[in-house]
Amino acid sequence: MGSGIPRAANRKIRVVRHWRTQLFTIAAGAGSLLLALTLESCRQSPRQPVTVTVLDPEWSQPDELPGAEQASQEFTRETGILVKHLPVPETSLSQLGLWRKLLREGGGTPDVLGIDVVWPGILDEYLIDLKPYAAAELSSEEPELVASYTVAGKVVALPYHAQIGVLSYRIDLLREYGYQRPPKTWDELEKMAARIQAGERAKGKKDFWGYVWQGAAGEGLTCNALEWQVAEGGGRVIENDKTISVNNAGAIRAWQRAAHWIGWISPPGVVAYQELDSMNMWNSGQVAFRRSWQSEFRLSHWQKPVIGDVVGYTSVPGGLGGRAAALGGTGLAVSRSSAHPLEAITFIRSLVQKDQQSRQVRARSELPAQPELYDLPLELQPHAGPAEVGQQRSGLVARPSIVSGNAYEEVTKAYMLAVHSVLSREKSAPDAAATLEKRLVEITGFKTGPPATGTLIGH
Repeated sequence: MGSGIPRAANRKIRVVRHWRTQLFTIAAGAGSLLLALTLESCRQSPRQPVTVTVLDPEWSQPDELPGAEQASQEFTRETGILVKHLPVPETSLSQLGLWRKLLREGGGTPDVLGIDVVWPGILDEYLIDLKPYAAAELSSEEPELVASYTVAGKVVALPYHAQIGVLSYRIDLLREYGYQRPPKTWDELEKMAARIQAGERAKGKKDFWGYVWQGAAGEGLTCNALEWQVAEGGGRVIENDKTISVNNAGAIRAWQRAAHWIGWISPPGVVAYQELDSMNMWNSGQVAFRRSWQSEFRLSHWQKPVIGDVVGYTSVPGGLGGRAAALGGTGLAVSRSSAHPLEAITFIRSLVQKDQQSRQVRARSELPAQPELYDLPLELQPHAGPAEVGQQRSGLVARPSIVSGNAYEEVTKAYMLAVHSVLSREKSAPDAAATLEKRLVEITGFKTGPPATGTLIGH
């Protein structure tokens, strides 16, 4: 049967089909040429290396910069991934404000962020869950430490360098004034600090002080004041059962004691001291005791301060409630909006792995000769050393960040401002405690009550 199409029309169809075939061939050839040119262009322009940007307060400290640079350079040599450290504000609250702003904006940088142990509940929605990517590293950490960075089952940061509140002391001055050990109680510290201060000033050192600490209205003051009041049996501000316990005799007594130090054994300007201010004062050689932070990592990689081998470390002094050391430190997190999330995760896993390996080596090594270590918290193993008969170590105390959740920033601001008002003599301690209690009820909606027993972690 015929197609029913006239011969003239058939000739036109064959011509159209011929040109369609030709056009297809030309297009295919052009596509191949374009692909070849693209591949050649790629070969001629090598891919630029990825740069991971980092915001980490710990690595911005002057004594940590050399180690940070070395670790970053080693990682680049091993992977080809570049690391860039960004400047950070000095205070914890300023850092938190910057972190939140950058994360909310959702930019491609920063990739990695150092997260304070009290920030996970505030920033978790902006951070990658690291549990699927770092199971091996997490299984090698203490469960309590991992829990500090876990929100609703999501691990928002890998624990890195846990820090513990300690007391730094001048070995040479203690020996010179007849003391064989550092103070165990706040009463002992006051007596030692006052005597050493008077003796040094009699030698002509008019600017010498017995004790320096962080008294500015910042997170450092929250940590100091929490140690003071726990030592007096004053509780944790907000207990784990959501009881607001701050308005009590122990907390009031602790704040009053600290206010009495100012102008006596501590300089009047201590109410404005941040961490670096107290460090600079200490390094000047004009101080007998200083409240500071230490970690197992820092003790194992101890570097002589400006004043040399005369530095020792011990637990923070205590009182009726025992000896309390605030838990601090940072974890390493990755932003959900990171431009290079896999490279960022590779970077933080590398850091944590090397730190864990280093800890295993240190656990089998001998204790260092310097610095002198006495009655350190057990958490600073292996440097805590064997316990002596009757020796009282400090227990860890965590800030009420987990129980406060997203409200912790308001809670700590209210607390530090209340304590600072007592130190600056703007309010009496009883008035400040009563006002703070009301404010915390407004912020959290929790009930009020007495401090709980067993405040210290693991004790």
